[in-house]
Amino acid sequence: MSGQGTGVSEVHDELGVRLKAFEGRATAVARGGKDPVNEPMIRHWCEALGDTNPAYSGPDAIAPPTMLQAWTMGGLSGHTGRSQAYDDLLTLLDEAGCTSVVATDCEQEYLRPLRPGDEITFDAVIESVSDRKTTKLGTGYFVTTRMDVRVGPDLVGTHHFRILKYAPARKTPKAPRPRPVINRDNAGFWEGVDRHQLLIQRCTGCATLRFPWLPGCNACGGLDWDTVESSGEGTVYSYVVMHHPPFPALDPPYAVGLIELAEGVRMISSVVGVPYDKVRIGLPVRLEFQRHEDPGGALVLPVFRVHEGEA
Repeated sequence: MSGQGTGVSEVHDELGVRLKAFEGRATAVARGGKDPVNEPMIRHWCEALGDTNPAYSGPDAIAPPTMLQAWTMGGLSGHTGRSQAYDDLLTLLDEAGCTSVVATDCEQEYLRPLRPGDEITFDAVIESVSDRKTTKLGTGYFVTTRMDVRVGPDLVGTHHFRILKYAPARKTPKAPRPRPVINRDNAGFWEGVDRHQLLIQRCTGCATLRFPWLPGCNACGGLDWDTVESSGEGTVYSYVVMHHPPFPALDPPYAVGLIELAEGVRMISSVVGVPYDKVRIGLPVRLEFQRHEDPGGALVLPVFRVHEGEA
């Protein structure tokens, strides 16, 4: 697979072979924990997680098993004497364009409880390097290390830690929202929207309101008209939940409502303020205007927000 567009060169097969050579190499040998297992760290851990298990306090306390890695950490100053192998591995990946990293998972095995006063030592090894993988984040390699934790000669737990070292995928520009079709018959409506006004046509012959905007009155056929500004109050007359087809700029599912305005006309618009599955016929809504900035330019759209407390 090509690394085109991610900064990863075409030498990935060769790189994979070089990375595989690091498998089995030690990154730490018989290193000691900076502190013995102790009650203050156990207490802080339990308070942070809200863990009130009585096994973690009192004269016979044990450490929470999930603290296993905590006793091996070097703190802000780090550990000294770390093997060069892991740094060399990461340098190879950096030079190939895999400059980003994300921790993906860890697996722990607990062989016996740790207790306050235990002095731990640990060994760590590069257990495996995956073949080249392409993910949504980008293209790179999964690197798994294994740490064996001991108290004296006894193995008390193992810790597998896996990261993805990758070249970030090229981000695709955000798609612009679909734009309204503006012509000489409806230009006045969109000019009103830009001013945060929802204008309704009114026939000057018979005073019939009409929406959407039309060149003539559908009641009397008159061609002369003026406008009235909507109060913005309305109710959901009907609605659909859009799942398909998807539009790149929109995130389905979302609700599209047929809104009956207080003035008596109906218009189609988005229903916001509640999850799509909470929209119902008869739900009171209020007009608001949303401004969108995207590659297509600024766009103001009228939407209808569900009245607070009505969801």
